[in-house]
Amino acid sequence: MSKTAIIIGAGPAGLTAAYELLNRTDIKPIVVESSNYIGGISKTIEYKGNRIDIGGHRFFSKSDEVMNWWQNILPTEQNAGSDTEKVMLVRRRLSRIFFLGKFFDYPVALNRNTIANLGLLRIVRIGWTYMMIKIFPPKKIESLEDFFISRFGKELYKTFFRDYTEKVWGVACSKIPADWGAQRVKELSVSRAIAHAIKSIFKKEKSIEQKNTDTSLIDRFLYPKYGPGQMWETVAEKIKQKNGTILMNCTVDKIVVSENNIVSIGYTNNATGEKKLLEGDYFFSTMPVKDLITAMGSQVPAKVQSVSSGLQYRDFITVGLLLTKLKLNKNSSDTHIKDNWIYVQEKNVKVGRLQIFNNWSPALVANSENAWIGLEYFCNEGDDLWNKTDSDFIQFAIEELHSINIIEKQDVLDATIIRVPKTYPAYFGSYSEFDVVRNFSDSIGNLFLIGRNGMHRYNNQDHSMLTAIAAVSNIIEGLETKENIWNINTEEDYHEEKKG
Repeated sequence: MSKTAIIIGAGPAGLTAAYELLNRTDIKPIVVESSNYIGGISKTIEYKGNRIDIGGHRFFSKSDEVMNWWQNILPTEQNAGSDTEKVMLVRRRLSRIFFLGKFFDYPVALNRNTIANLGLLRIVRIGWTYMMIKIFPPKKIESLEDFFISRFGKELYKTFFRDYTEKVWGVACSKIPADWGAQRVKELSVSRAIAHAIKSIFKKEKSIEQKNTDTSLIDRFLYPKYGPGQMWETVAEKIKQKNGTILMNCTVDKIVVSENNIVSIGYTNNATGEKKLLEGDYFFSTMPVKDLITAMGSQVPAKVQSVSSGLQYRDFITVGLLLTKLKLNKNSSDTHIKDNWIYVQEKNVKVGRLQIFNNWSPALVANSENAWIGLEYFCNEGDDLWNKTDSDFIQFAIEELHSINIIEKQDVLDATIIRVPKTYPAYFGSYSEFDVVRNFSDSIGNLFLIGRNGMHRYNNQDHSMLTAIAAVSNIIEGLETKENIWNINTEEDYHEEKKG
């Protein structure tokens, strides 16, 4: 008798799990997605022929398995043959920091431009505090502030890390555990950045494979022609072709547990209000952990409920602006600057990053003569930013960019806004006790937490995919442990993932 896997969420982790089950087992997957979009936060939203990438998704991984997986779904242009639509582009990466009204390289490079922008006195302070922290390293690294200072010195931390990170998370770096830094920038250091810069002078890059390059320093990546959503929409098509099921616009709101196993989930069709129950043999969850525990109701011990309810998230708003051109400074304008991202570190504005969609893929822009950009804001659901009306927020965003001389208001042709709740799982709140929730979920034999929100871990999409692949492997191999799933993206060489 065939078995069924219920998968909550049609993002990278959920769809990878469904695809892997169909290709490696006879287990039938049923994916339940709460929205009308495929891809989770890796979706692409179309607005009047222009496409928006929520947050910017570079398709790069140190895992050969993931790189090959992506290219099996969407081949690169060179390997696509006659089909020029369903392809991956090879893109050059350029990101810069906008600070003090000037542009700095990202990651920050010690070059003539940086010295001129910062001034000799600040450069000397950066060098001195970096040297001191290397001679006298801290005995304890407890907060994200401690982590950054230990890596970069106090002056460099204050100049380029503190204000931007606090803009992203809404709390002081001293209040955030060091786990975040250990996970997101564990490889990056001043010495590695300098070594990479020197190596780049002599290196002739021929391949997209950059396994020995720190993630923050890669200069080439793959990107679907029509945005990241194209990858996951194509995967969804293949799942359906193989008789997998995807239920859209259906919210899971009930999970029934019996004798340390899930027996069924209940969901509500958001369009009709109809409620249904799905029974299964295996259950994969990518939904926010807080919502998962809530759906289990009184079956959950009080301590687990308490920790779960205290988990926090950072929410995300993108404002898409269509412009005749971008203004770089008072005397220069150019529609086609080369940046993918611009990190806005100015204290007097709330915007955190700008995406220049033209440079991710020309196909994201309906008219190549226009500049199509995304202004990224980090906020909390229900705060002043989140609660602004769409029209007020768009006008607010336009005023901000105008105030720092990035655009002229009269150059705006059109605009739209997208709100995405629970985009970033936070490493504060009750996170320090997360093991209580993890141990409870791990005790449920046929439940696998995968993906970013599913594990309350700030994973990239390749890490999320690897958690799904590992979970399917555990089912195939009959492994009871889930330790290998949780270990993904905790070891530096996660691309050398150990089987079993």
